[in-house]
Amino acid sequence: MNPPVHVVAAVIHNQQGGILCARRSETMALPGYWEFPGGKVELDETSAIALVREIREELRCEIVVGPFIEDTTYHYKAFTIRLETYFATVQGGTMTALEHSELKWVPWQDLRSLQWAPADIPAVERVMELCKKEFMNN
Repeated sequence: MNPPVHVVAAVIHNQQGGILCARRSETMALPGYWEFPGGKVELDETSAIALVREIREELRCEIVVGPFIEDTTYHYKAFTIRLETYFATVQGGTMTALEHSELKWVPWQDLRSLQWAPADIPAVERVMELCKKEFMNN
């Protein structure tokens, strides 16, 4: 069995409690499913460096990588991925969907309403748990 493909994803959030969700386009694997944007970690890259690069390439904006969220290994039929997710905030640039068919801000409470790529579901659950704790403590 091939080793998992190592990917990273950004859970980009705004001041209103919205989380940026990206819909996979028809040219991508799992078209129509929602995911947190990101991509493959290249050789000799840290997860944070890969995430900044991928978001720059996919969304044309600069981010600051924040706290770690989840590390999930998921076995699809054709391949296995290891998905690391991190909170992130936009630092500059105008967000543009270069690879995805749609981007939208979703209140953290409503994340389950989207049809998520299976590998992203543990991160969705963890994000909702963390946001709920943060909301309850304020």
